[in-house]
Amino acid sequence: MSEKLRFENADGNALAARLDRPEGESPCAFALFAHCFTCSKDLRAAEAISRALTRHGIAVLRFDFTGLGESEGDFADTNFSSNVDDLIAAADHLAEHHEAPRILVGHSLGGAAVLQAAQRLDSVQAVSTVGAPYDPEHVTRHLQDAVEDIKDKGEARVRLAGRTFTIQKQFLDDLAATKMEETIRTLDRAILIFHSPVDQTVGVNNAAKIFQAAKHPKSFVSLDDASHLLTNPADAEYLGVVLGAWAEKYVDRSSSAAETPDQDVVTRTGDSYRTEIQAGRHSLVGDEPEDVGGDDDGPTPYGLLLSALGSCTGMTLRMYADRKEWPLDETIVRLSHEKVHADDCENCEADQGQVDRIEREIEVRGALSDDQRERLLEIASKCPVHRTLHSEVTVRSSLRPPDEVQS
Repeated sequence: MSEKLRFENADGNALAARLDRPEGESPCAFALFAHCFTCSKDLRAAEAISRALTRHGIAVLRFDFTGLGESEGDFADTNFSSNVDDLIAAADHLAEHHEAPRILVGHSLGGAAVLQAAQRLDSVQAVSTVGAPYDPEHVTRHLQDAVEDIKDKGEARVRLAGRTFTIQKQFLDDLAATKMEETIRTLDRAILIFHSPVDQTVGVNNAAKIFQAAKHPKSFVSLDDASHLLTNPADAEYLGVVLGAWAEKYVDRSSSAAETPDQDVVTRTGDSYRTEIQAGRHSLVGDEPEDVGGDDDGPTPYGLLLSALGSCTGMTLRMYADRKEWPLDETIVRLSHEKVHADDCENCEADQGQVDRIEREIEVRGALSDDQRERLLEIASKCPVHRTLHSEVTVRSSLRPPDEVQS
């Protein structure tokens, strides 16, 4: 669930933002995401990272810094310090309307910005950087020959990432005045550092310096052959999965408002077969194999169906054996699904067309008698999902009214 919103920064400029929320449950925590220099909140990597955090029950506010994307203001009037101020304004907005952020995530120069902002936000418990420079002045290396013009003339037009920006001398002066070592050394927050060893924009030595300066708890994750902008979706997805798992350590799910029962499931399918599944507080992914156009990031719908039957079978046998005090150590259920012609299906009511056939092989381990094993096979057919598959099922579908659909 993604909601467009705007909030004002310290200079009165309206900054454009998106608040991404977990599907089907109240957030257990809020996070702030800061994008890279001259990027925007809509960078594909930012979306993937935000999506991964929402799967872990964490809402994410990502916004465009002043003068970038859909935000008001003149980029030429901004600097590193004003970016940090924008982050503080975003945190204040969350605190006023929802809950103060507990997690900060920053990409590239945004990573340096969240390290600075964390010092001013008591609510923050954990910070993560992605391809961040140890020294913000690192940005001047990408301004090439324009640096001298900026120093001599006070400003210059610079082309970056396919766009032209006006960079003023105060921008360079502010970068030079920002010293990160003391900020990182006194951070007093958990920190997770992501960096690619082949990053050509911000060298991996920056990650080493951040890691060395930081105190524990600190962690470093190498992004293997990822580009600086994480242009390969698989790299962004991997980062998001690791980040989400790490962030859960620093949120208290007991503080979450009433959670949706596991029986209430919400799915979201975008421009590919990959589907995000939220079952209460639990997150799953469904997909299709590569040979039919998917990315094979998760089980197929039928794979999920078989998983439901298999897990239900194992749980049902566990409950029955515990009640009977039988020595059942482990249950292994192997399942497969296929469509067969009705003529080839024994004990099927249909006599024409195709029918679904699920093969279920159950292995029970433990010092069980033959009679106990046979009884467990009978009990397997009494598991709720098995009964549902053999009963009449109705599915009532409806469209949500357009005025209730959020962009």
